[in-house]
Amino acid sequence: MRDLMLPLDDRGLAYGDGLFETVLVRDGQALLWEAHLARLAEGCARLGLPAPPRAHLDPLPAACGAGLQVLKLVVTRGSGGRGYRPPAEPEPRWAWRATAFEPAPRRWFAGVEVRLCALRLGRQPRLAGLKHLARLENVLARQEWDDDTIAEGLMCDSEGYLVEATAMNLVWLRQGRLETPLLDQAGVAGTLLAALDAETSLQRVRAEPQRLLQAEAAWVCNSVQGVWPIRVLRDAEGAVLRRWEVAADDSLRRLAHPLLGYPVEPDS
Repeated sequence: MRDLMLPLDDRGLAYGDGLFETVLVRDGQALLWEAHLARLAEGCARLGLPAPPRAHLDPLPAACGAGLQVLKLVVTRGSGGRGYRPPAEPEPRWAWRATAFEPAPRRWFAGVEVRLCALRLGRQPRLAGLKHLARLENVLARQEWDDDTIAEGLMCDSEGYLVEATAMNLVWLRQGRLETPLLDQAGVAGTLLAALDAETSLQRVRAEPQRLLQAEAAWVCNSVQGVWPIRVLRDAEGAVLRRWEVAADDSLRRLAHPLLGYPVEPDS
């Protein structure tokens, strides 16, 4: 299954009809594995397709080999149906690959610059939270800049509310509370975000970018890269909207990085 060639009539290839997971694996041990499998199972249930058997998935991390790897798992509805109409009894395909990974420690400790994206995410509550294959909005948003000093782009929905970054979730500290955007209309419910929610009280809010400007600190995070504190926020034209001092003792990194096996302090 690892090197499966998808036929042209595969619905994942043709329509984005499927899901994927990207899992950090360290020496054959998957980090946040249960959270990834739970999100995949929920996504399959919501899309109405059978999930891959757990007995087939559990051996995958060990097969990734030594070192730090990213395991990408793709599940599609398979072939069949007529046009957009799916088959009554789908026969899903799934495939995986492992890629050697090197994180960016400087971004953990020195912080990053991010920008607001001009692209707006469409609202669709039936897909909100899922890591589905139809990611053209993210691709177009990521095309908005090619400056390597900009690490991420923050996206709002069609109503102007913050949702997420192009490949990461967004968290900020405001009036002593950790807040993160509601993901009930758009966006991906990240596994690291879910783990952080279990560790501390994340307030899920519907917020415009102005609320972010009032924050004492802000971060982007995911289960592969870890936590990047935001140092500079720019608008879609490049003008600086806000600067933050990056704390040496970062509270969110202290919560998140032990879950991923990443250091909390520089050179630790």
